[in-house]
Amino acid sequence: MASIGAGGVIYLTPLVFNQIALSATQIGSGLAIAAFVGTLSRLITGGLLDRGVYSSLTIKWAAIVAIASDFFLFNAQNFNAFVVGQIVLGIAAGIYWPGVELAVPASCGKFPSSKGFALVRSADALGTSIGALLGSLAALISAIRMVYLLDTCCMILLLLLLTKNSQKDKRAEAIKELEQSQLINKENFADKEGKWLHQLFPILVLSLLATAIFTLLQSALPLDLVKGGISRPPVSEAQSGAILALQLCLLVLFQWPIGRWLSEKSKKFSLRISFSCFAFGCLLLGLSAIFTKGIILVLISQLPLAFALAAFLPTATEAVIQTPPIDHRGIAMALFSQCFAISALIAPILSGLIIDMQGNGILVWLTMSIACLIMLPLTKKVKTKSINNYFEA
Repeated sequence: MASIGAGGVIYLTPLVFNQIALSATQIGSGLAIAAFVGTLSRLITGGLLDRGVYSSLTIKWAAIVAIASDFFLFNAQNFNAFVVGQIVLGIAAGIYWPGVELAVPASCGKFPSSKGFALVRSADALGTSIGALLGSLAALISAIRMVYLLDTCCMILLLLLLTKNSQKDKRAEAIKELEQSQLINKENFADKEGKWLHQLFPILVLSLLATAIFTLLQSALPLDLVKGGISRPPVSEAQSGAILALQLCLLVLFQWPIGRWLSEKSKKFSLRISFSCFAFGCLLLGLSAIFTKGIILVLISQLPLAFALAAFLPTATEAVIQTPPIDHRGIAMALFSQCFAISALIAPILSGLIIDMQGNGILVWLTMSIACLIMLPLTKKVKTKSINNYFEA
């Protein structure tokens, strides 16, 4: 439900404000400001979760703040108003993600959490693709701002679902029991803290690059398509939205079978496949700019990119969840979410500047392709098994 609303807002917002003649740099800056604000709200939310706040409560607050952001963005007619809406949206995203990710293993019971994350990522992909498709239809009938009304309706329904179907967060209860006990000495705590932070570093670095590509597919690709490449002619906003919807539909088809298959494989294997596909998909996007029929390469690139996302998202989330002790998973998920925030802060600004200067996104996509190949050796450093969790023992 959350992803249906987010699909339209995330993928169509660049096109909404392209219509009122904001430059790619201004649009990228607005998205980056939202990411910067989300950074603080993620850390605060992660800290609250580690103090025993229920995940469902943070999701409810995120929905309320998201409704406020929809109001601002729906009525925004200039850059300043756009920025205000993006700030509120960034706060909502920062509150939402740590809580919803921690809710997955808390809801799995005896079901393997790796498959649980694959299933939830499938729900995300399905919802996002529906939202992007509805947004594309709204663009087709010249009512593109309806995506914000759609998101508001979805947030209201989400609040109703959480109210009627509340579930106790066993993790939060375990933290409260832990705080009441006197089993942890400070020396052991410091040792464990340093260990899990060190083990978390490789997957966070890889996540920065992967989430940068994910962000560029949301922000730079729509602008690249409507502005055209060196030889590739520009497409309409409705066609651009349809291409993005295709990518999301492929992700829906790929997510569960690929996620389930890779749940039986090592994380190193899964990440190698993911980054290889990222490199190939970005290469195709870059090459598409130099051909008159380059739109064909854009369409073909959606296959490896969707495969890469389907492989990366559940694998990375599971790796992050496994590493820290139970009472630090909120901060760990906040740090993981920060990868999305940092990427969303830097990638839109740089890509917007490049597209404004060059008139196309060829340099953006070729740079991402090379970076993925460079990062392949780092996949071997990602921990493949959860640490011996003293806190849970």
